[in-house]
Amino acid sequence: MTSPEFTYPEGSAAFPHRGLVGIAGLAPHEIMFLLDEAQQWVELNRHAQKRRDLLSGLTIINAFFENSTRTLLSFEIAGKRLGADVVNMAVATSSVKKGETLIDTAMTLNSMRADAIAIRHGSSGAVQLIADKVDCPVINAGDGQHEHPTQALLDALTIRQAKRAFNGLRVTICGDILHSRVARSNILCLTSLGAEVRVCAPPALMPADIERMNVQVFHDFDAALRNADVVMMLRLQLERMQGQFIPSPREYRHLYGLSLERLAKAESNALVMHPGPMNRGIEIDSNVADLVDRSMITTQVEMGVAIRMACLDVLTRKARGLEGWA
Repeated sequence: MTSPEFTYPEGSAAFPHRGLVGIAGLAPHEIMFLLDEAQQWVELNRHAQKRRDLLSGLTIINAFFENSTRTLLSFEIAGKRLGADVVNMAVATSSVKKGETLIDTAMTLNSMRADAIAIRHGSSGAVQLIADKVDCPVINAGDGQHEHPTQALLDALTIRQAKRAFNGLRVTICGDILHSRVARSNILCLTSLGAEVRVCAPPALMPADIERMNVQVFHDFDAALRNADVVMMLRLQLERMQGQFIPSPREYRHLYGLSLERLAKAESNALVMHPGPMNRGIEIDSNVADLVDRSMITTQVEMGVAIRMACLDVLTRKARGLEGWA
């Protein structure tokens, strides 16, 4: 399997965007540029000395209006490994809890002269709203049911590490597609790079008209798994559900849980992925999640730091006055 050739211009033309609000709107070569930039940080992060001072003197704000473990930690580690001053905004004790509007919060952050802001918010479109009001690059760390671009990029980097190419790769995404910003960003990213994407979910958890995103739609998980090269599981986002979407967790596992028996329907070397947090025993069995040489779940976390380092590096090059980016 070979991937299409991606070439990109030098300097800022390689990634001309001011921030990273979503995968939508990125050209395939721009996605590949970020993956290529991340590769150097993958190697650095595996050495004892992991720090570089590329962003020395710059301030990065992580403004997370939703709880997070992996994403927040990886953005913090990424910024610090690049030498930046990193500030995590404690929303639980911020003025947002006192009734401050999102626009006022954006203006406050802008007045502090941050050099980049990573934002996670529960409302779709909130990150774009803030990005339009601040002077520095903004990275979307997940907004509502809209997008989670760095998750899609780290997933793509994980796949490329193992499979080397995307063109013709069969990727099955199964779970709560309706509420998943991860699914949306992955569909946009992987189809753009030439992969064949299948989505599988109960009818109540499948978005209407999702076929327009150039995916194959399945409600039968066994059928969706046939000849799959990558199986990406999603958790049930119960916190975003109002009403009865599934009969019970037990019934859901019976129909849509990934077991060793089910995985055998995919290719013999199919990768197993999950963005986390996992509900073990519901959408994925422990013996699958921990499958040696097949489960990429911890690798995804590792790639997350490298991708976020690449994004912070690329998006602050203009502020740093680098030749070709100023």
